[in-house]
Amino acid sequence: MGDSTYHRGEQDISEQASTYRLFGTMSKWGSLGIAAGVFVLVLWFCVGLSFLAGLIPAAILVAAGIYFLREKPKSGHGG
Repeated sequence: MGDSTYHRGEQDISEQASTYRLFGTMSKWGSLGIAAGVFVLVLWFCVGLSFLAGLIPAAILVAAGIYFLREKPKSGHGG
């Protein structure tokens, strides 16, 4: 079989890991932005409210989304 320079589990995967985190973060915040935009448009056009009456609940949705989607601090239980 011969000598190979590849050894399973020894490759540097930091770039793949950071790409995965970036994709997850962009998906999360992008989805919140799209949901808020759709919410404004539905309230404005489908329900028949004014633009401002659609914008206020959407701002509340964004505030709640920021609260629930933010990164949680890592707890350091060193014991």
